[in-house]
Amino acid sequence: MRLRSRTAFAFISAVPALLACGLSSPVQAQSIDELRDMPISALANLDVMSVTKSAETLGDAPASIYVITHDDIVRSGTVTLAGILRLAPNLQVMRGGSNQAVITARGLSGNETYQNFSNKLLVLIDGRTVYSPLYSGVYWDMQDVLPEDVDRIEVISGPGATLWGANAVNGVINIITRNAGATQGLYGTAIAGNRSYDAGLRYGGLLGENLNYRVFLKRHENFETYNEADDGSRRTQGGVRLDWSASPNDVLMAQADGYVGLSSKGVTSPGDATQGYDMLVRWNHSGPSGSALQVQAYYDHAARRLGNGVFGRFGVDTFDGEIQHSFSLGAGHDIVWGGGARAVRYVIENVPGLRFVPERRSLFLANLFVQDSITLSPSLTAIVGLKLEDGAYTGIMPLPSARISWKASDSALLWAAVSRAIRAPTPFDRDIIESQGSTVVLAAVPTFRSERLTAFEAGTRLTLSSQASLSISGYFNQYDDLRTIEPTPGVTLPFHWGNGIKGNTYGFDAWADVRLTDWWRVKPGYSLFLQDLKFKEGAIPVVGLEQAGNDAKHRASVRSSMDLGQRVNFDTDLRYVSALPAPYVASYIELGARLGWQFDERAEVSVSGFNLLHDSHQELPATISKPVARSVIVALKWLL
Repeated sequence: MRLRSRTAFAFISAVPALLACGLSSPVQAQSIDELRDMPISALANLDVMSVTKSAETLGDAPASIYVITHDDIVRSGTVTLAGILRLAPNLQVMRGGSNQAVITARGLSGNETYQNFSNKLLVLIDGRTVYSPLYSGVYWDMQDVLPEDVDRIEVISGPGATLWGANAVNGVINIITRNAGATQGLYGTAIAGNRSYDAGLRYGGLLGENLNYRVFLKRHENFETYNEADDGSRRTQGGVRLDWSASPNDVLMAQADGYVGLSSKGVTSPGDATQGYDMLVRWNHSGPSGSALQVQAYYDHAARRLGNGVFGRFGVDTFDGEIQHSFSLGAGHDIVWGGGARAVRYVIENVPGLRFVPERRSLFLANLFVQDSITLSPSLTAIVGLKLEDGAYTGIMPLPSARISWKASDSALLWAAVSRAIRAPTPFDRDIIESQGSTVVLAAVPTFRSERLTAFEAGTRLTLSSQASLSISGYFNQYDDLRTIEPTPGVTLPFHWGNGIKGNTYGFDAWADVRLTDWWRVKPGYSLFLQDLKFKEGAIPVVGLEQAGNDAKHRASVRSSMDLGQRVNFDTDLRYVSALPAPYVASYIELGARLGWQFDERAEVSVSGFNLLHDSHQELPATISKPVARSVIVALKWLL
């Protein structure tokens, strides 16, 4: 059943993209050669920040975390965030044409046919959250980075609400860009293909003895067509970053970005115009005995004009500040605590068939958290934490978690966790009114509650040898109060949002990293997702359980990286995704490949192909998305 007029659908189907408005490590990034030549066993010593909000090695992180390294990103050949995130085997990435992406972890990716969107994944870029406070999802065509400036991407599958807050339900993606000191000199890239072109220019330099900076400009354009109509997009983005070592114990980082873009929709009407800018400042202070203090603040503005203003507009401004302090208490306690506040102002107006009441609102969110890592023995650590979050629609919500980590040997980690997370209500849940002509077909109600998760996880990370590692994590998720479409008793219309679904999802994620020879490395991955959902007693099913999500049961991939001599590398990426159940989308197998030649110490040319096995294939239902087509690009990169 569809609950939307054509104009309302144009807006609502754009909400996950429409309504969007890292935590950087001070450690200097490794060079590509160092990462490429590093033994698999040494990669376990890479620092990660996202599991406990403090630096720890990947081999000791008690969570299902996959790290997309700088080398992985450069050798993938892709220039979009959605394409880069396909490298993480614990993420589900589904694309539709040039402008649409659905990205999630561990299922419940939403089902746009029933106006349910992917909204349970927290995404950060250098510590700035980029999910939209208007509906909790991410507008992926409003997020971009220069790939060569990314140090790493830490991808956690599983809840992270105790540290990161509401909406870190099924996972956390933390995109961490490189310190300006690691991006010195003049760098340029020019990319052209059968469906897109991309150009980037960056310059990094030194101001005084301890202040590094970089500036960049990036232009990306897709010129695809679908059914003889424009389905392309274009985007221009620029920014600046400063890294200042003010003293041996103090580091200050400041950055700012701005962009303008236009996304077509495969129809003859004008495309959606986008624009945004953000500014972030962070101060890190190292104290005695390993203590650390971090203070961060950012401002983010995002705006979209539907049909270039013909079908309305939205704008959202976010002001965020937080403080975090970590220290050791005695010999057995490592404590991280902190808090923050966020103020959001938004306006949505002049959208035919769709109203937010009120159309302007200010939202406020405050939080306080504490986490203690307790050393029970040299090999056994317990981690307990609690966040109290006070939101505009929820009041104070407790978000606890507990983990146990056993370092059975230098090469084996076993861990288990139980966590609570919520997807808090948003204006899309509480304030929306949708009409067809003079008939109200959907009206939000103030009784809509938070969607809740209790997650049980266990996993292991094994270094099998200096040339092979393995990670496996299983989960059992108990959901309650998932959003449903329900009728008004006695009269049916208008429909409203309810909390009528509960049930379980379970499965596992597994991946390995194997260096077959000094010049050949493979990374296989596999994910199994199963669900057992049902309507709660008293719920009135208007549509089926598929409204909660449309997710593949199986996903498998294998990435191969070969160094054919000192200057030539060849990478392939083969992936399989089983069918989506409802609406049905057939399973598919696809292949990507990249051949790169470093013809000079500071220059490289490469040829990359994506979706090479078919002219096109469908990843999302054809009723709401376009096919994903084969594409080939040639790239020239140089550092002067």
